[in-house]
Amino acid sequence: MASAWPIRPDVRSAERVLAQATAQIGQAEANRYPSVSLTGSISTSALKLGDLAKNSAIGWSIGPSLSVPIFNGGELAAAVDAARARRDQQDAALRLAVLTALQDVEDNLVGLRQQRLRLGSLTEAARASGEAARLSRALYTAGTASFLDVLEAQRTLYSSEESLIQSRVALATSFIALNKALGGGWLRPVDVSAPAVIDGETGPRPRLIPIEEPQP
Repeated sequence: MASAWPIRPDVRSAERVLAQATAQIGQAEANRYPSVSLTGSISTSALKLGDLAKNSAIGWSIGPSLSVPIFNGGELAAAVDAARARRDQQDAALRLAVLTALQDVEDNLVGLRQQRLRLGSLTEAARASGEAARLSRALYTAGTASFLDVLEAQRTLYSSEESLIQSRVALATSFIALNKALGGGWLRPVDVSAPAVIDGETGPRPRLIPIEEPQP
């Protein structure tokens, strides 16, 4: 069963503020009309607790109360207009929050697409650099290339692999940014004590691979 994607906190906050401003219009409108309330009071002439059982010791009164806003009608009408203005302001704020969210999503989608393309190019470049390094070692072993050529090929390979690693990090960062722009979050804590992926083929190397001396 598909689950609904969570709403961004800024959009949710703007929507709730708009709902509150809309409700205040109804409250301001209600203040313009007469209001009826039921009031009452109770009294006793008993001096002791035992006297409360006598009917003559307890008295009460109850009746409706009518309030008619006659002299402040203009003030109440202005309050309604002010409430509507606040509602319109919060409606504009909600629209701006939604547009900002859409722009964030679009920007991060473009960034993620570009990082994927860049990762593909760097992967191919690293593969070509690895092949060039292998051929340079073979040529050096055959005596048709110098050791400096081997070092240069290895340097190019290491640079390509470093760029590839940085591109993978950028791709993961772009994915996280897109998830954040969509209002998503982690469903459970992430264990960062150990790497999730251990890649033994890439990364810096402490020394070159031993190369056999060419036979005379």
